[in-house]
Amino acid sequence: MLFTLPEEQRQVQDAIRRVAVEKVAPRAAAIDADAAYPQDMFDLLQELGLFTLPFPTEYGGSGSMLSACVAVEELCRVCYNTAYLLIVQWTPFSAILAGGDAAQKNRLLPGLANGKLRAAFSTTEAQSGSDIAGIRTRAQRVAGGYQLNGAKIWCTNSSVSDFVLVAAKIVDEGQAVGDVRRGAINLFIVDRDTPGFTIGPPENKMGARGVPSCPLFLDDVFISEDNRLGPEGLGFKVVMEAFNRTRPIIGARAVGLAQGAMELAIDFVRERTAFGQKIVDFQGVRWMLADMAIQIEAARNLVYRAAAMVDAGIGGAELSQASAIAKAQATDMAMAVATNAVQLFGAAGISNDYPINRYFRDAKVLQIVEGTNQIQRNIIANNLLGRS
Repeated sequence: MLFTLPEEQRQVQDAIRRVAVEKVAPRAAAIDADAAYPQDMFDLLQELGLFTLPFPTEYGGSGSMLSACVAVEELCRVCYNTAYLLIVQWTPFSAILAGGDAAQKNRLLPGLANGKLRAAFSTTEAQSGSDIAGIRTRAQRVAGGYQLNGAKIWCTNSSVSDFVLVAAKIVDEGQAVGDVRRGAINLFIVDRDTPGFTIGPPENKMGARGVPSCPLFLDDVFISEDNRLGPEGLGFKVVMEAFNRTRPIIGARAVGLAQGAMELAIDFVRERTAFGQKIVDFQGVRWMLADMAIQIEAARNLVYRAAAMVDAGIGGAELSQASAIAKAQATDMAMAVATNAVQLFGAAGISNDYPINRYFRDAKVLQIVEGTNQIQRNIIANNLLGRS
């Protein structure tokens, strides 16, 4: 059981905290307001060599999921979008590392590691949402590879990416267009300039506004066999199992956001008076702050525990359970803390002139992305009941 951070992670925490306060925090409000991709923040993360932090040392990483969680927490404490730049790079990296062959790894991972390549990961479709098995994008077998047809939504980072990992169901040549009930799901490496592949305009989002999310359209997109990720019929399963190992990072985002929201609320109530006394001296306000601290610390320990399990080589149902619990609890907690922080700001809390407004909007996003919290509860219940 992890109760204190080891020295290695403390060093990561101190270094990232200084960068976050000095260089990231001053940009956070403008990134959210402009909804423009923060290339300067990407360049900063690239300069710091953070893109491979949780991955093996041969790719320049630390090999520590706990270090990655600490870094994300510190960045998200001041800017959700800058922390998100790491995660959208880590998702395709993790997928290729888990399911790619040697040629794919050699071709793509060094560029993702040093930031010279950017990528995105796409499963979500309009009709299925969290129901991955219900996707309708088809990969029909043809000579030399596959022909992809379909559409995706909410593909984050796609408009700035060099390639996208697209999930599609493999179907036989001649199989009816509407019949996608059969067929195994695989991921396919789709370069952005592939004929027939179109990236639509970014969505105007409530939160996570600095990293674009776009629809994708695939119209007879030919993908060669060497751009299928993993063995046919098995590649997607391998990748999904690998994502159990990275799920603690999503919880770390929530912990960092909640910590930042609480700190903003503390600073605000310290400076305000009502009915002849400081707002911070009202017992009800003090108890709200205490509850925030309790909830944040409990979620932080769940996240660190799940990350430490990854670093210890624990996997399977035990890790799946710990990761799902950490993600669900931490993101629900972030929403609760942000809501109460807005309450403490009073009317100022609903003004775009105060940063707590941004924390509230970003917190809601966390309960939905990377597997909704309802899906996390399905995972938790299935593990309790012994169902695969």
